Order: sequence, then C-alpha cells, then structure tokens
Amino acid sequence: NKIIPEAKLRCEVPKCEAGGGGINVSRALKKLGKESHAIFFSGGHTGPFFEEIFQAENIPFSTFPIQEAIRENFIVVNKATEQQFRFGMPGPMISLEESLGLLNSIENILDGADFLVVSGSLCPGMEDDFFAKVAQIAKKKGVKFILDSSGIPLQKALEEGVYLFKPNLGELAHLSGIQSIDEAMLNEAAQKILNKYKCEALIVSLGPGGAMLVTKDLQKYVPAPTVHKKSTVGAGDSMVAGMIFALSEGKDWVEVAQMGVACGTAATMNTGTELCKKDDVLKLLTWIKKEKNATMGSLEFE
Repeated sequence: NKIIPEAKLRCEVPKCEAGGGGINVSRALKKLGKESHAIFFSGGHTGPFFEEIFQAENIPFSTFPIQEAIRENFIVVNKATEQQFRFGMPGPMISLEESLGLLNSIENILDGADFLVVSGSLCPGMEDDFFAKVAQIAKKKGVKFILDSSGIPLQKALEEGVYLFKPNLGELAHLSGIQSIDEAMLNEAAQKILNKYKCEALIVSLGPGGAMLVTKDLQKYVPAPTVHKKSTVGAGDSMVAGMIFALSEGKDWVEVAQMGVACGTAATMNTGTELCKKDDVLKLLTWIKKEKNATMGSLEFE
C-alpha cells in the first residue's frame, strides 16, 4: 500500500530493536566478534522493555535509572516505493542529579578499558559541557575517547581533548565557522580543526562517497563501494564500530578508516536497523583495500 493521507493503512508485524548511537555501536561490535560494555539511561515504562530487547543480544550493559521514560523512535517503510520515513520522539528530560550520576557511573566502569565511545546527542536538560566532562574522565583514566556527536557539546569536548571523532561535511563546516564545505576544501578545514582542538585524528564521513582520514601527518581518501542501499539507519554507528574494532586490533589509521567505511557501507545493505553483517564487511573491505589510489566520486563496486 502507498502512504495516502486519511487512508487506513495495513501494516506488517513491527520489529522492535534496541537503538541509539552508542547502543548501535555495541550491537555492531558484537556482530564483528568484539565485546563491549554499554551504559545508558533507563526509565519509565519503556526502560525495562528496552533492557529486555538489548539483553537478548547478549551484550554486557549497565543502566542508570531516571524518572522519565526513555524515548521510542519508529521508522516506516513504504514498500511500494521503498521510501523510508523516520520519526524521532523527544528524549526524556534529565535532571542535574541524573547527569552527575551517569558521569559517576561512567568513571566507575572505565577501569581496565581501552576505549570509551560516546555517540549521539544529549537529552533535554543535560548541560552542553557534559561530553567535555566525559573527556576529562577518560583522560584521568587513561582511556582513548572517541566521540560521534555535533554542535556545541562536540565543540566543548574537542576543547577538552578527544582521541578521534567522525564528523560529516556539515559538522566540519559548523566547527570551521563557515556555511558549507565541499570536497576541495576538506583537507584544509580538517587540518585547521586538528590545529585548533585537542584531537589525534578526524575521519570525515562522506556518506556513499566513503571517508577522508586526516591526521597531522596524513590525508587519505577511503572510497566506499557502490551497493544496493536498503536502509541507512545505523550506518554511521556501524562505521564507528568498525573503527573501534580496528583500533582494538592495533591497526594503523588507514586500516581504521577502511574498516569504518566497510562497516558503514555494509549496514546500508540490510533492511531496518539490522546494522552491518561481518561477511558483508569482509567482502567490502577486500575491495576497499585494492583501491589504493582512489579519488573522490570516481568509483563503483563491481
């Protein structure tokens, strides 16, 4: 059926999955064969249901209780056109006490950890310097902090210090204080960010175009194979998971970016919020590694 105003639409059985930036990173890491420990708010009538869904994937996690219900988002797919409609609900209002409690929980759980990944946006009520405070905790614990966010919270965290972050072109433009950035300006803009803020590397997401790795000593374009796209939900989170997987295996920056692109692309090959599959990732990674002298916008996957 088509989506038509006022018409009664018959839907298929819905599929419920745990989601959100950091949650998806943990789920994708699990698919790649790497364990992680997730930590998140849980509250209201949706909290226990969310925990039950997440627990079914056998991923270790800790929760911090809050008063309000955690949000539900939903995605509608029009099968007649394969168009996807995303509906994002407002997040729960978080009190100062709940924010501070989560920070304490993060600090307590970091002993022995190698990486701390924060992905997504802040809930209403949380202060703009929350991620900066997380960065301080990571620094204190000697843990590499990877951040995938945007806006002022991202900027404040970068001022404190981040090991790696994954902006897209729009986020890079915002940090650079300009309206937009095209691919010709990318390297210069990224280098300015590295010089201005405390960050080891940027891996700039170019969507279906792949990614650009930028460190103080290296600029490398990593192409993305052209595949049949079924859903982009969780593609960015899968990309982050791929980068963490490679970092945890001691890979160099180029291999980290390649694995990220392979995982992000693999996620688009699946429906809904299924994220990346390891077999798809390995096939795409083989192709990516063969394209050593790629230029942006010139490649297809065959």
